[in-house]
Amino acid sequence: MLNPQHLAIFATIVQAGSISGAASQLGCGKSVVSRQLARLESDLGARLIQRSTRRLALTEIGEMVLQEARQIDRSLTNIEQLTDQYQQQVRGLLRVSCSMAGRSQVVPLVAEFTRLYPQVTVALQLEDHMVDLIAEQVDVAIRVSHLPDSSLVARKLADNPRIVVAAPAYLERAGTPQTPAQLSDHACLVYANGGRTFDEWTFAGSPEPYKVKVSGAIQINDGGALVTAACCGAGILLIPRKVVAEELVRGELVEILQNWPVPPGSPIYAVYPARDWLALKTSAFIGFMQERMGG
Repeated sequence: MLNPQHLAIFATIVQAGSISGAASQLGCGKSVVSRQLARLESDLGARLIQRSTRRLALTEIGEMVLQEARQIDRSLTNIEQLTDQYQQQVRGLLRVSCSMAGRSQVVPLVAEFTRLYPQVTVALQLEDHMVDLIAEQVDVAIRVSHLPDSSLVARKLADNPRIVVAAPAYLERAGTPQTPAQLSDHACLVYANGGRTFDEWTFAGSPEPYKVKVSGAIQINDGGALVTAACCGAGILLIPRKVVAEELVRGELVEILQNWPVPPGSPIYAVYPARDWLALKTSAFIGFMQERMGG
């Protein structure tokens, strides 16, 4: 395979009019320039320059190679300029993955980010399965989990406190539990996904955490749908506070069992494939999310 550096040296020799002139421009010895020219001719299997003690003359094939070498040099310059421009501006298509449960938090922030950076288009993928960031060309994923894949980089965006909530209508109908043990007498909304049912809720206790088995008529594999069910008065829900922040403000849900704190869930992370040469659009998005989510 041809070495572009050899082509650049060849073009410099022609422009300088001599090997010594090219060596002076390149800041290296004449022997280095001669050796690189000889290697290029060997790779091509053709003589590009006729040498004499007084002058250099391009051969016919040398003329053709020179034109291509100059075109390659222009292309390389364009590539460098394009890369510099890309790396210095927040622009382009940004692919973001997020769980369905996180959409109530992430979608408004994505909208705010695109207003702040109008040259960025965000392709937001909402899915509850673990995404292969490299295979699916995802720039950054918002995850509520630890990082099993050491080839990925994770930056903490925020802590993830959890609370127990219910709709006022449900509490008026079924009463308000005062202790975790009383949850067994209530309809609880349970997250179930991938063959697992998360029906054991843990509360902080002394000296040991207090665990209670809950049950109810509704199990859903989507956190957003669980919130909707809770707002409809279908039961009691254990959920990250950030997910129901708006519902709490509007009074659609109220927090209960406040004297029985729930251990926080896994922190919220921005996960991305590489630490080096991170695109400006990606680093800007991660920094923005970190600032807005309070990490």
